[in-house]
Amino acid sequence: MGLVYNTYLNSDKIFGCKNCKTHLASHDAIISRNFRGQHGKAYLFNAVVNISQSEATERNMTTGRHIVRDIMCRQCKETVGWKYDKAYEPSEKYKEGKFILEAELLCTVY
Repeated sequence: MGLVYNTYLNSDKIFGCKNCKTHLASHDAIISRNFRGQHGKAYLFNAVVNISQSEATERNMTTGRHIVRDIMCRQCKETVGWKYDKAYEPSEKYKEGKFILEAELLCTVY
């Protein structure tokens, strides 16, 4: 496997890993600010960059049962949120393929 390079985002507001400031997502990619994570406030994103993913696991969450995978900063390996692989409830299907980043684990990078 070759070298892995970080992707650098170009936006007015960029969210990065609180630990190492690696770019993770653009403010423009936020779908919803109305989510809660393990550490409090969280955001639903359409796309994130510079992450690695764990194996998929089934979890019971406040909105029902989902298959999710934890996502980690590719640079420092800190867990920053999760990705929805599958939602069992029809009303939750819009989350599939989307990402949650927890506000407490992010910083604003300019």
